[in-house]
Amino acid sequence: MSPKATRMLALLILPLTLLISCGRVPTVGTPAIESTEVSAVVTATPESARETPTPAGEMTIVDGLGRTVTLAASPRRIVSLAPSNTEILFAIGAGRQVVGRDDFSDYPEEAGGLTSIGGPWGELNTETLVALQPDLILAAGINTPEQVQAIEDLGLTVYYLANPLDFEGLYKNLRLVGELTGHAADAEALVADLRARVDAVKSTVGEADRPTVYYEVDGTDPNAPWTMGAGTFQQVLIETAGGENVFADLEGWVQVSLEEIVARDPEIMIFGAGPWVPTTPESVAERSGWEGITAVSSGAVYGIDTNWTDRPGPRLVDALEAIAALLHPRVVP
Repeated sequence: MSPKATRMLALLILPLTLLISCGRVPTVGTPAIESTEVSAVVTATPESARETPTPAGEMTIVDGLGRTVTLAASPRRIVSLAPSNTEILFAIGAGRQVVGRDDFSDYPEEAGGLTSIGGPWGELNTETLVALQPDLILAAGINTPEQVQAIEDLGLTVYYLANPLDFEGLYKNLRLVGELTGHAADAEALVADLRARVDAVKSTVGEADRPTVYYEVDGTDPNAPWTMGAGTFQQVLIETAGGENVFADLEGWVQVSLEEIVARDPEIMIFGAGPWVPTTPESVAERSGWEGITAVSSGAVYGIDTNWTDRPGPRLVDALEAIAALLHPRVVP
């Protein structure tokens, strides 16, 4: 197995046991992608709503690991341990409370200026973490329970935000982080906006024919690429966007053979695009044995920003809109 595939398994399989994860190696750690053909629509909180959190008294809340976490007040110094968490914090207006981030948090642009504390695959810099004096550390599905415990052993407060299984789960996470950070109203406004956009996609594609789709998570080995099935957010995205995943009968992230892809003959192929990913529509067309697949022979092969599809944060809705436009170009603007 290649180093890239090994790293991918570390990201995919572990979070799957904790529910569902952020996808694969290039998705969580890479810079923002410019290779997709559909522009992102980013929902921002007005600057006036970002000044300070709404004061709150002591709060006790159960996290995604079933742990009871108590905060004396709304945190003013937050460290994010995952790119998805960082995006959520900024999206709900809590960006000015964030003082530290993991190595791979690169969005929004302001996050790049924050102090990095390492991780998630390498060791966390606990000395830097403690020096930041955080009153809340926000962990996610890419962080192990052991890592959470090690941070708690330093005397720090950690809240583990479980990965969502669907859009309702995403909305719940946004509200949870809003409650934790004193930005409940901002989070509710964001949820309302995202829900409206998701509902608009559902309404638009509702009566359209559902093309068959093959989603490639990793094509390092074109004879045995990685795809996904039930229990993943990519599956939710394809279904909600009005498509039919040809491997929906499988569970989680799996390797499939070229023969299986040819047999299922998808009409459209979508792959996660990013600087770590050598895949392009042209390279797919040059793969030996792939010329008989309808998606390839008809040129219906598209890349989409892996950070949109694999980070369980607000940009999942950007991914939904982009996929819907690829699957239904005649009805989706």
